[in-house]
Amino acid sequence: MKKLNIALVGCGFMGRTHSNAFRKVTNFFDTPYQPVLKRICARNGEKAKTFADRWGFESVETDWRKLIDDKDVDLIDIASPNDTHAEIAIAAAKAGKMVMCEKPLGRNPTESEAMVKAVEDAKVANMVWYNYRRVPAVTLAKQLIDEGRLGRIFHYRTVFLQDWTISSDLPQGGEGLWRLDASIAGSGVTGDLLAHNIDTALWLNGGIEEVTAMTETFIKTRKHSLTGKEEPVKIDDASAFLARFKNGSLATFEATRYARGHKALYTFEINGEKASIIWDLHDLHRLQYFDHNDVSKLRGWRSIHVTDTEHPYMKHWWVPGLQIGYEHTFIHQVADFLTDLGGGKSASPTFREALATDYVTAAVLESAASKTWVKVR
Repeated sequence: MKKLNIALVGCGFMGRTHSNAFRKVTNFFDTPYQPVLKRICARNGEKAKTFADRWGFESVETDWRKLIDDKDVDLIDIASPNDTHAEIAIAAAKAGKMVMCEKPLGRNPTESEAMVKAVEDAKVANMVWYNYRRVPAVTLAKQLIDEGRLGRIFHYRTVFLQDWTISSDLPQGGEGLWRLDASIAGSGVTGDLLAHNIDTALWLNGGIEEVTAMTETFIKTRKHSLTGKEEPVKIDDASAFLARFKNGSLATFEATRYARGHKALYTFEINGEKASIIWDLHDLHRLQYFDHNDVSKLRGWRSIHVTDTEHPYMKHWWVPGLQIGYEHTFIHQVADFLTDLGGGKSASPTFREALATDYVTAAVLESAASKTWVKVR
């Protein structure tokens, strides 16, 4: 098994999920590469040292630029705020490093296009961490759709609901709250939450042709953590849009951080001429499935417990009936990345695939501003 030396930029929540995946993957999957946690990079050196000690990184850096020319680093994994993604990824690719990046790819399509060009010009392996594709139940849904079991698709509906920004006392900006600062995040729930829904939808149901959207910022000003001043809030707190897919199906998408009582409600439902599917992150190991081909007296929704060895990824874990969770989706993504790397290709979603999601989010924001239907690039 070849060694693959990893440099991780960012030691927040996503840094933990990535580190856990790199550490655990070869315990459960046979891959052609063994990840080595070589460098951890964060602006706060003391925090980075604590993170390195906990997760087993060999050394600490506070300037990501030092990773670019580091001959002991094969892959740079970007888990830092959105405004850093493009600069780091482009520099890494030009230096011949493989690149993995948290979502969204860039703050806007212009940044994302430059990132795609950099990795494709350099011909380096690349992937974006849209981890919900790797939930076994979601992967099973993909298989059922590709097998034609749903037939022609008519409807796709999906939501991602949270409630953590309702308080007007919550500041914007700084560590932990940069997602409320448009200059750092790019957008609000459209690029943060709906990006997940959009990526999954594109993967399951194909391209989106056009959208019409509305967004709202409920609290117009917040104190900024770094300046201490009351400043305008420029991100979207809520976003909803209608979409028409290229296959003719219709869709509704909604995301908000103002749905009291919901911490992370992500669901999708797909209705086809032959069958329908429902998935819910709160019960992520189950897939609800209705098949109209069943005999009428037995026809009804069935709950598939996606834990059998025949189900996607599950043969690598425990015995049938024992479920897995959120953190395993990242392990699956690393396993696929390493396996595809051994075959000389990049695992999905690549930077180019993630760019398609950014085109949709850009169209949503444009439509909300113009109050018109907008074609997706």
